[in-house]
Amino acid sequence: MNESPTARQLTPTASQPVVTMVSGPVLKTCPSSSLSMNELVEVGKERLLGEVISLDGDVATIQVFENTSGISPGTKVQGLGLPLYVELGPGLIGTIFDGVQRPLQYLHHQWGDFIQRGRIGNPLDRERLWDFSPLLSKGEKVASGYILGDVVESELVTHRVLVPPEIEGTVDLIVPPGKYTLDDVIANVKASDGTIHALKLFHRWPVRKIRPYAKRLLPAEPLITGQRVIDTFFPLAKGGTAAIPGGFGTGKTITQHQLTKWTDADIIVYIGCGERGNEMTGVLVDLPQLLDPRSQRPLIERTILIANTSDMPVAAREASIYTGITIAEYYRDMGYDVALMADSTSRWAEALREISGRLEEMPAEEGFPAYLASRLAAFYERAGQVETLNNKKGSVTLIGAVSPPGGDFSEPVTMHTKRFVQCFWALDKEMASARYFPAINYLQSYSGYSRKVEPWWRENVDSGWLELTEKAMQMLQEDAKLQNTVKLLGEEALPDDQKRIIEGAKLFKNDFLQQSAFDAVDTYASPQKQFLLLDIILYFFDRLAEVVTVRIPLFRAMELPVVVKIHRLKFTHKGDDPAPFLAIRQQIDQEIGTLLQQHHESSF
Repeated sequence: MNESPTARQLTPTASQPVVTMVSGPVLKTCPSSSLSMNELVEVGKERLLGEVISLDGDVATIQVFENTSGISPGTKVQGLGLPLYVELGPGLIGTIFDGVQRPLQYLHHQWGDFIQRGRIGNPLDRERLWDFSPLLSKGEKVASGYILGDVVESELVTHRVLVPPEIEGTVDLIVPPGKYTLDDVIANVKASDGTIHALKLFHRWPVRKIRPYAKRLLPAEPLITGQRVIDTFFPLAKGGTAAIPGGFGTGKTITQHQLTKWTDADIIVYIGCGERGNEMTGVLVDLPQLLDPRSQRPLIERTILIANTSDMPVAAREASIYTGITIAEYYRDMGYDVALMADSTSRWAEALREISGRLEEMPAEEGFPAYLASRLAAFYERAGQVETLNNKKGSVTLIGAVSPPGGDFSEPVTMHTKRFVQCFWALDKEMASARYFPAINYLQSYSGYSRKVEPWWRENVDSGWLELTEKAMQMLQEDAKLQNTVKLLGEEALPDDQKRIIEGAKLFKNDFLQQSAFDAVDTYASPQKQFLLLDIILYFFDRLAEVVTVRIPLFRAMELPVVVKIHRLKFTHKGDDPAPFLAIRQQIDQEIGTLLQQHHESSF
């Protein structure tokens, strides 16, 4: 792998700017005539990478993506003539990058565990040979987003080499099938004005610019996660947006790990944005060892990791979100469903706050910049299911963790995030402390996709899905109201019809909502199993109404042998076979019927 990209081989200009002020990761330089907005720059002899974020007269403001210790006024700054970009091509899958797409594995191999300032490397390996299979021939007309050919990137992902955006014309040259490096020209496209565009296996794209698509589609297909509380009550659509807010220790990272493993997306992009190093270490160590449930191949073969921990420079943390979403859009353009996990957007917002403070901007709520809401909106807006430029359908689903201080959901990042996401999975500290997983509070959470994905559930699972979920949620809400009375007077003070609601909700919370991430059977529930389990619990709840109506003590029904079998259903039946659930339903009818008959006989 080469050490420096071609863009860095530039000669100094006549009016080379120099540093005039240093404030942490923020520098001011003068003159600015040779620099442009959002241009990448190199600072000093160590060639620290930075980005122009403001131009005011003859003064340019730069945020540096590395530690600026030792930088002093008079240090020279060199513009690179390019915006902050990512390289998009084969080799992304399975690679670990930092926030500005430096390959951490390569840097570790070259310079050890501690990355020194100014150390860089090409994001994608220039020496590796890729087996390219062309899909076009000479003379064909192509435009932005057309597929030139395929490269097998991993056992799970076929990489579709795309014509870069803003290029169209006629194929003047296409190489035969064979092995090529990223720097080899695989095709020439002749534009209408005679310009020849030499295309390679990779191209660059500015991270702050949305990649183009043909048409945005309405989300209608659920992103199945295998987590019952999510799929059944607060479903997420492919191309949708979701937030997982929760205080320290409520299980945000574990929930995202479960989603990473079990969600039915084709590609996973995981961004560790400002999280603790030990958490990211767990991801980096465990993920390569996990098997993809669908293929039994290592999960890393369809995963891209971006690690920018809390001890890394804040400017690179701010950029990491954009690096991740641009890579996700690239695979979306190939026709894949991509799920992006951002852990966490609160740390990203804190990076914005620190940089804003260094810029001496007027602070808004809790010191965050006034443009926090617009930055969050711009990020979540890049989610969506689209028709790509090559007439395929792809999606980017954004799932962002939010870490409100003290679990206060009224703080700015959480409140603004709620404005821009359709799913809100609120994690509860008390539930997490009680070892309840997932600790999603069903009274504070919501989803705007329930009605949109209902046709999919009706067609692929059962027509009664929405009716049963609404019935179960109504039961849980009634239970929450009754709990206030129970705290004051005790459960024994309630009549049996209200006790039935409490017992039914207890059964539902323990045997449906609660799910073990470590049990081989319970860790994932298919949509069919989720519906069957929901249906059997609600059926037993309905039959309890008959017991209460004839004044049979409720505890006698709750002591029936079938209750134990209901408790064990989620652990004993992994597949979608309805036979075990039908057998339980028959046993419910038999035992409830016997109980009613005994009561009737004793009455006479």
